[in-house]
Amino acid sequence: MNRREFLAGTVPAFTALAATASSLAEEAAPAASVTQDLQPITLVKPQTDGGKSVLAALQERRTIRNIKEDKLPPQVLSNLLWAANGVNREKGPFGQAGRTAASASNSQEMDLYVVMPEGIYLYEAVPHRLAPIAAGDQRAKVGRGRGGAAAKAPVNLVYVADLAKYSQAKLQEPGLKDPDIQKSYYNVATGLIAGNVYLFAASQGLAAWFHNCDKPSLATALKLRPEQRVLYAQTVGYPAV
Repeated sequence: MNRREFLAGTVPAFTALAATASSLAEEAAPAASVTQDLQPITLVKPQTDGGKSVLAALQERRTIRNIKEDKLPPQVLSNLLWAANGVNREKGPFGQAGRTAASASNSQEMDLYVVMPEGIYLYEAVPHRLAPIAAGDQRAKVGRGRGGAAAKAPVNLVYVADLAKYSQAKLQEPGLKDPDIQKSYYNVATGLIAGNVYLFAASQGLAAWFHNCDKPSLATALKLRPEQRVLYAQTVGYPAV
């Protein structure tokens, strides 16, 4: 085979491969673009007054599973996350900032992930913002099934325990090193945060629903480290009449 015959047979094949690669690149480009478009959200300053009194909120506290798809206004979202587990004092126990929900030795072992239509964020109490984790609507993974209120609600909170934070606590009491006691600590911490969310929802006329979740799927979607544990979820929005 001479050079001319070789080129005649190979050039079309190379052309086809190039076209295929170009097509695949075009298909992959939108996904990359979406990831890049998911930016951190600096939350507005939370309001620390207003709404119903604590006693009135306790009277109204309940689980509401029928939730509208309507988006929460920025101020309401900010207030919700602050009420859940935000910073309420600069100097708390053992020289760390104090939070609205207590934790063992102020270890602050709970991470709060926020799953919304546009993507997944991690709530950073300091400096009170949402850090992007993954783009795309993954709300269906929050519920145990593929549908239900969690798949359509504007906000889903996912409670994740970070066991590494126990070893970082300023006060190293014995229980922080015991796996069984750690389990009781992070379950109690979750309940305290969830209770804050329930009371905030009741005070603001919102619906809230604390429930189990698809733990394996969420662990992957949230890009968790081995020492992190998905525990529960809480769905929040406006009640559907």
